[in-house]
Amino acid sequence: MSTRGQLKTLNGVVTSNKMDQTIVVSVSRTYKHPMYGKFVKSRKKYYAHDPKNEAKVGDVVEIGFSKPISKTKTWKLLKITRKVVEV
Repeated sequence: MSTRGQLKTLNGVVTSNKMDQTIVVSVSRTYKHPMYGKFVKSRKKYYAHDPKNEAKVGDVVEIGFSKPISKTKTWKLLKITRKVVEV
């Protein structure tokens, strides 16, 4: 995540694109447990606005924080970092 004064951005994988102009992005992070010292994985999903419906399931994308677009959408698709290869 970025600091104050800059756009807050996250990188994640698209898990769903079934809604019109909306994608679901899963963002994973690892952190050290404060008491046990073990590394723990956590995952959170974000709803992001995709006006051109260009992101597909499996794409690695960058999303940025924006003003609320709907009840659940407060993120926008900034760019597609890596496209998924379709077979």
